[in-house]
Amino acid sequence: MKITVLFFGVLKDLVGRSAATVDLPEGAAVREVLFYYARQVSGFEERTASLAISVNREYAGAERLLHEGDEVGLLPPVSGGSGHGGDVGNEVSGEVGIVREPIDTEAVGRRLKRPEDGAAVIFEGVVRNNTRGRRTLYLEYEAYEAMALTQMESLARETRARFAVRGASIVHRLGRLEIGETSVLIVVAAAHRGAAFEACRWIIDTLKKTVPIWKKEYFEDGAVWSDGEAFPEEIRVAGGTTGKQAAS
Repeated sequence: MKITVLFFGVLKDLVGRSAATVDLPEGAAVREVLFYYARQVSGFEERTASLAISVNREYAGAERLLHEGDEVGLLPPVSGGSGHGGDVGNEVSGEVGIVREPIDTEAVGRRLKRPEDGAAVIFEGVVRNNTRGRRTLYLEYEAYEAMALTQMESLARETRARFAVRGASIVHRLGRLEIGETSVLIVVAAAHRGAAFEACRWIIDTLKKTVPIWKKEYFEDGAVWSDGEAFPEEIRVAGGTTGKQAAS
């Protein structure tokens, strides 16, 4: 059976492509994809312990069985598109978007706020001019866009339920960003400031660990993919590819 495999961030550079098709025997599990690339690509196996896996845009374990035409994403730790994005919620509860143009913070906040809100907390992630003292020229963000949007929508819904806030908007920018530009915007509206602050902090902390978006930093002497935070244990590949032989 034919399986589509997608690579992101540092894995894309390591493998030398962003997508490939592999032939696997019927009944193969996701783990067989890891074995395949561990054999084919130098340095791949060392990274598998920190990867997350998606199957058809949902996080999955290494033992998940695959079927003809499945799409497997191999996702390095995230750093938390092209005309794709905008309002996918509604004007009352918020909006979620992935964009390539500059983010209009004032407009997003204005669309979310309502007369009954007693607080609106805004967080902007901004491109800074250095990383650990090394001068940064600019950044580039890429994402597994369809999956990232799904994860961001889930975050917005969970935020409203978990913190009892009225609305939450999340917008992330992709592509090249210059120093001082906004990479991610979160706006939370609620009756009281405490819930709004807590919800805003929870969104950005969770987004940085679970939403498949990666950052590449450009310096005067080269470029590197930013080291991301580890995925939560429940969505990380347990034990890499060791302990089992690949199917022939």
